[in-house]
Amino acid sequence: MSQVKNLSRQINRHEKGMVFPADWGSAYATVFGMEEKDLFGEESSDHPAGTVEPSPISDDGDEDVKRRAALQLIAALGAGTAIPPGVLEEILSGIDRATGQNVDVDEWEQTVHEYGQQIVVRPTGALVGDLTADIIAVGRLLEQPRAAYELARLWRVSAGLSGLLAIELGDAGEERSARVSWGTARRAADASGDRDLQVWTRGRAAQDAFWAGRPSEVVTALTGEAIAIAKGTPSAGLARAHAARAYMAADRGDGREALISLNKVEETVDGLPQHGETQTVLAYRESQFRWAESYVLTRIRNSKALAALDQAIGVYPSSSVVPLKGLSLMRAAALVRAREIDAGLQQALTTLQERPDFVGKGTDSLVKRVLVALPKRARALPAARELRELAAAT
Repeated sequence: MSQVKNLSRQINRHEKGMVFPADWGSAYATVFGMEEKDLFGEESSDHPAGTVEPSPISDDGDEDVKRRAALQLIAALGAGTAIPPGVLEEILSGIDRATGQNVDVDEWEQTVHEYGQQIVVRPTGALVGDLTADIIAVGRLLEQPRAAYELARLWRVSAGLSGLLAIELGDAGEERSARVSWGTARRAADASGDRDLQVWTRGRAAQDAFWAGRPSEVVTALTGEAIAIAKGTPSAGLARAHAARAYMAADRGDGREALISLNKVEETVDGLPQHGETQTVLAYRESQFRWAESYVLTRIRNSKALAALDQAIGVYPSSSVVPLKGLSLMRAAALVRAREIDAGLQQALTTLQERPDFVGKGTDSLVKRVLVALPKRARALPAARELRELAAAT
């Protein structure tokens, strides 16, 4: 790694003209298909060896843009950092134009679905860079003249990517950025005319707003919009909107309203096609319903809560780290309320310590449920103090 970092610094110094690449000049010239003297200019005798005058290459023209993009790519790879958005597209644009490549919207839509699956199994925030780069790329496509049908599909892709970015940002604790991204996702979904997507960008945003601790009026407005747009047509977004309402009712102690909303989630899920068990944030499967059921029954202290938790844990694959963490924390809170305090605290601690790079928006709230459930005399226990410290660090 130290060699890579040294190489990166050396390349950056070459790029900035701080040091003349005496031993590397021919290699750079070969990469860019140019004569060495055209790439670097003639070395002058009136400056010390090892330096180079600013490049005589003009900043204008397509070739100059591509050269700068290529240098950015080389520098990023050498430093082990993310490739800046748009750089690779610029490098490949000449080939794409020469081959007459049209925009493959099918491929973009498949990309959205792949991201939806990857978010579930990748560490929190791991996809932010890639999502950002793809949003910029699709935004540039939207700036070009398109047929109405193709334009609508690109708006749909933009809405999906923006919503997924909002989820990643929210999970990473960037709440303002997540809120802005959700706003963009809703506007893009509206522009696409895709009703299910319009509902999803509101239903999922409502869930995220709930876990982020935003005012109840915000969650209520988003769920209301989602339900009104859906007009009773089952969709993943509608299920999420009803789930958000169930969460709110359970938190305020309204067990009757919470169960009514939970039943609506189940009715919606029953009306959805269940295409396999692949986990994705874009769908709403039985596993997501069982998670919502577990939360609601645990919060209202229903006698069926522990059985619901067992069932939910059984339907999730081990790769779904964040949902399973949430269920484990719910069980910890239930154990504490049942006065199995040591067992509950130990389960909560173990849950936070395992896979610490996987953290969902609800993790903080669920840990607080465990701490609040502790009897006063148990709050000074070493395990309780450790849990508070670990939760704060997380």
